[in-house]
Amino acid sequence: EDEIGDLLFVAANLARHAKVDPGAALRRANAKFERRFRRMEQLAASDGIDLSQLPLQAQDAYWDRAKAEERQEGTA
Repeated sequence: EDEIGDLLFVAANLARHAKVDPGAALRRANAKFERRFRRMEQLAASDGIDLSQLPLQAQDAYWDRAKAEERQEGTA
């Protein structure tokens, strides 16, 4: 746990050094994750699949599809 805390501290300081607001960067990353995850659920549902019942490898395939769609749309 201490090592993870150290890592987070270093990441926040790196962001500040790069003149990036670490809080804003985290909020943006979280919003992107939530958007992609919702799209994963939609894609799975359209295939008649409950995403929560899939193994991680199959979930990753839906993640990749959601990510590819965002890149095509220019929203990634």
